[in-house]
Amino acid sequence: MQRYIVRRLLMALAIVWFISIAVFILLRAMPGDPALLQQGISATPEKVAAIHRELGLDRPLIVQYVDWVGNVLRGNLGRSVLSQNSISREFRERLPVSLELMGLTLIWVVLLGIAFGIISAVKQNSLLDNVIRLIATIALAVPAFWVATLVLIIPVQVWGYAPPLGKQISFFTDPGGNMRQFLPASLVLAFGPIAGVMRLTRSSMLEVLRQDYVRTARAKGLRERIIVLRHALRNSLIPAVTLIGLLTAGLLGGAVIIEQIFDLRGIGQYIYTALLQKDYPVAQSLVMYTASAAVLMNLVVDLLYAALDPRIRY
Repeated sequence: MQRYIVRRLLMALAIVWFISIAVFILLRAMPGDPALLQQGISATPEKVAAIHRELGLDRPLIVQYVDWVGNVLRGNLGRSVLSQNSISREFRERLPVSLELMGLTLIWVVLLGIAFGIISAVKQNSLLDNVIRLIATIALAVPAFWVATLVLIIPVQVWGYAPPLGKQISFFTDPGGNMRQFLPASLVLAFGPIAGVMRLTRSSMLEVLRQDYVRTARAKGLRERIIVLRHALRNSLIPAVTLIGLLTAGLLGGAVIIEQIFDLRGIGQYIYTALLQKDYPVAQSLVMYTASAAVLMNLVVDLLYAALDPRIRY
């Protein structure tokens, strides 16, 4: 196991290094100039050249890349080109928002997705199973931004209520206000993944329930609840864990669309703004953070396989 982890970590480092090169090159290949965006219509060639010198954009690309990687390894993410704010400070302020949104979303996905998957498998081809599968199909078909728009508009039109927008409410100072702000966003974000986890859990559970050891457990007279929850569920969770791991990796970088619609100052909104404004230091650092989180999460998911199924060995 230790040798496997070391090999995977070395492979992860190589992947992150390759991603850093790709991110660095692709950002500079995008149309637009951060100096022109910073100066606006009053930009002159002299001002643009001065900003290029200040940002180091007049140096060779290899020199810029080496300096950037060196600063990141030392923990210095630099400053935003446009706002001149410290990227590290902005990151620390926005990370709790994305982590809370991710945590609530994963709670909904794990609890509802796996629960509905078990119910649907146990009640196969019943009315309840058909209703759950129909709702799951609808959830996978509709886009999250459309559901988010309905969640904001319908309560306003019917009850005159809207969740708090435009400000960040701490859970420790106002738990009720914090939940009113984050629960609708997390439910919208979890709507599609719940359906995906449900379908995977259902199909995997149906396959496991047909195995010989399950029939043996029934022949011994074990109660159905014990058979399903203790013997079948654990072995049927691997596909769902894979999907949840991929979802977690994506949410660690923020949820761009949902954070924009619900006006949450998270990592996703920060990345989106940086890409639009060609803010190289911000975009490079945050995209690298997202990529590193995804690579690390894939390793964690692989290790969970062995914990869930003793037959799997590395």
